[in-house]
Amino acid sequence: MSVPDKPRGRGVLPRLGEWCARHFLVVFVVWVAALGGLQGLNRAVGGSFSDDFTLPGTQSLKGLDVLKAHDPAAGGYGTPVVLHNAAQPLTNLSPQVGDAVTALRKLPHVLAAVNPLVTPPTVGQTAGPLSSDRRTAYIMVRFDVPPATLGKGYLHGVDQAMAPLRAAGVEVEYGGPLGELSRPRPSDTLSELVGFAAAVVVLLAGFGSILAAALPLLAALIGVVTGLACLGLLATAFTFSTISPTLATMIGLGVGIDYSLFLLTRHRQNVIDGVDVAVSAGRTVATSGRAVLVSGCTVIVALAGLWASGISFVGKLGAAAALTVVTAVLSALTLTPALLGLIGRRIDRYRVRTPVAEKAPGTASESKGGWHRYSQRIERRPWWFLAAGLVVVGILAIPLFFIRIGHIGDNADPTSFTDRRAHDLMSSAFGPGSNGPLTVVIDGTSVPPTDRNTLVQQVTGALTGLPGTASVSPVRTTPDGNVLSATVIPSASPQAGSTTALVNHLKDTVLPKAVAGTPADGYVTGTTAVQVDFTNLLSSRLPLIIAIVVGLAFLIILTVFHGLAVALKAALLNLASIAASYGVVVAVFQWGWGGPALGVNGTVPIESYVPMMMFAIVFGLSMDYEIFLLSRAHEAWLRTGDPHGSVAHALEITARVITCAALIMASVFAAFIISQTIVVKMLGLGLAVSVLIDATVIRLVLVPASMTLLGKSNWWAPRWLDRILPRLDVEGQGRNGVGTGQSLDSSDTA
Repeated sequence: MSVPDKPRGRGVLPRLGEWCARHFLVVFVVWVAALGGLQGLNRAVGGSFSDDFTLPGTQSLKGLDVLKAHDPAAGGYGTPVVLHNAAQPLTNLSPQVGDAVTALRKLPHVLAAVNPLVTPPTVGQTAGPLSSDRRTAYIMVRFDVPPATLGKGYLHGVDQAMAPLRAAGVEVEYGGPLGELSRPRPSDTLSELVGFAAAVVVLLAGFGSILAAALPLLAALIGVVTGLACLGLLATAFTFSTISPTLATMIGLGVGIDYSLFLLTRHRQNVIDGVDVAVSAGRTVATSGRAVLVSGCTVIVALAGLWASGISFVGKLGAAAALTVVTAVLSALTLTPALLGLIGRRIDRYRVRTPVAEKAPGTASESKGGWHRYSQRIERRPWWFLAAGLVVVGILAIPLFFIRIGHIGDNADPTSFTDRRAHDLMSSAFGPGSNGPLTVVIDGTSVPPTDRNTLVQQVTGALTGLPGTASVSPVRTTPDGNVLSATVIPSASPQAGSTTALVNHLKDTVLPKAVAGTPADGYVTGTTAVQVDFTNLLSSRLPLIIAIVVGLAFLIILTVFHGLAVALKAALLNLASIAASYGVVVAVFQWGWGGPALGVNGTVPIESYVPMMMFAIVFGLSMDYEIFLLSRAHEAWLRTGDPHGSVAHALEITARVITCAALIMASVFAAFIISQTIVVKMLGLGLAVSVLIDATVIRLVLVPASMTLLGKSNWWAPRWLDRILPRLDVEGQGRNGVGTGQSLDSSDTA
């Protein structure tokens, strides 16, 4: 086969790739300068990350606003400071406790701090802030802003206030948001190193060359660090969650390595075939680079779909991940060809094994290895492979039917965290529900003064004997007499399903009945109520996100390949892939199958935003492999008209690259399972499993088996639809991906 000396097209992408390869020093210096400059700015003026978010319009926020407006000291954001002394009753240390409370009240942003020794437990009322044995107590501190926004420096004043108690031998632990503020800043450096090491092993096994293995890693690393610096600068103006940098790192490393790998694979084959290095870089960017661009845009669009949740907290998580995808694409299209130009024909230098050079399909030297034989087996028995793949996916998806979405409580954290120790002390002394007290707020502003005593009696009666409660405080009135409030202590922990049911029962049934016949409004507020509202809101909007993502998958495949059946199949198999990965996450974390081995204390619900994040991310990433495989099958179909042979041919020439890329991405994700943050563990496992299922069971079994069965129907579309659909040249090979007579070799990637 003759090899042209120049790229087939002279558009922007081929010129960009060739220019970067010829001026590799300039490109490298620009990237290093940009990286250094952005990192310097980030260190100097970059913002911080916190989990502060609001849910406008929710009943929990309305209740909090009502309480703050009529009694600021009772409103605000409460967090307990837990005291415990096993040696003697805390009542013996009354002066030190009083001094600590006084010092806390003087701190900035503190609305109130309640002395637990002044309000001992009363028979028939709530347990109060002092335990029955008087050895455990908690100072309820209320802030005018969320404690998570105060910064770690604020803890210095809190520590000083608690110093006399600690000196007297009292154990002092910070619960709730204040405890979360005291946690060490999450560092996933070890996860990143493990992911990198795994990627090195896979790349060395795949290419057999140290230089070829190092190039994708270097390009991805520079792209991710640049993206993280940009994220830090954006954090000066916008509030991003503490998990945002970790999520951005996971996605950026995964797609960055994959994108550079795609380009490197095609370029390496071109060089082996004798193409000039710079010309090959231009051709690579014009073809595989175009596919990288399409794939990157697809991932970004999928992540942008998270804004459909209507919650800025979730939308910003998607924006943080999308930022490193942008830098990964830019790095792949510019830095990777520059590095290819730098190493020239030395790409297979420093070998650890003999590199494999594969020739184009249809040539005399075409490989007839294991993947060829496997593709022929699927072609002969598609029903068997389809059934086997569906059984595997179905079994993995079974736990999904028992999923319980909620919030992961402090009891799942390591005992090295002060909020975990505070949680355990509170549970032991006051019961598990004391960690998630609920505040019932009745806005009686419009109730005539003569009817307010009746309203108090109605509310008291409604809260008496309420199932799922450990205790209920007497109904109290704000100083202006317009608002009623009471504290409800659930019988179970904040993350328990019964606590969620109690919150929903209070706001949907109990309080509406309590204020029936009056102009009063009832609300349930507090940290636990906010978390329940957050979960309910996300759960109600998850179907919308799924519909958007699945619809987008269908439209993209339909637009690219003009086949209704193949587009519908892609959308349905995306659902199958994500369902299986959800099932694994539920089994491990909610059922506890292997959770303790991952460092999870007991069983936990699935964090409310994890399913939504996983769906958007997995969809975007799966499109890499989907377009890669389908483009090869479509090209062979247009060239030969053989529907079965084209599928087998596509599987044969793409399986090795799909497997290698998936192993790298799954290794990067799986490395984050060792993180101390439970949500990061959950996302790491879920994404790793998703990629492996998608690249193996879905892409290598179900897709070729179903396409073999559908035959010519894969590419059918009504004429009117075919006419109105745009023509996308995914790999720069000509209209609809059809080559100019030259077959694409096994290194072609999408």
